[in-house]
Amino acid sequence: MTTLLYLLTLVLPLATILIVFRMRYAATVQQAKARLASDDDYRQFAENASALQAQIAARLAAMEASLVDVRARMTAVESILKAVE
Repeated sequence: MTTLLYLLTLVLPLATILIVFRMRYAATVQQAKARLASDDDYRQFAENASALQAQIAARLAAMEASLVDVRARMTAVESILKAVE
């Protein structure tokens, strides 16, 4: 058996094992980065949703105040119409 063939039979399986573990490590790192980016996107989405909910609540309160005013005016108009009859 030649020396070159002997060294190849030792080195190639070990190199293959090292390459496989390196690829698995790289995949794990890439998944972690993707998960972190996804978490950041979700956090930003949640912050935007919270801000929009606050705006909607403020608009709803303004609409309720306007509705109360319209009801008060309608009641006044009805009382005037009843007085005219």
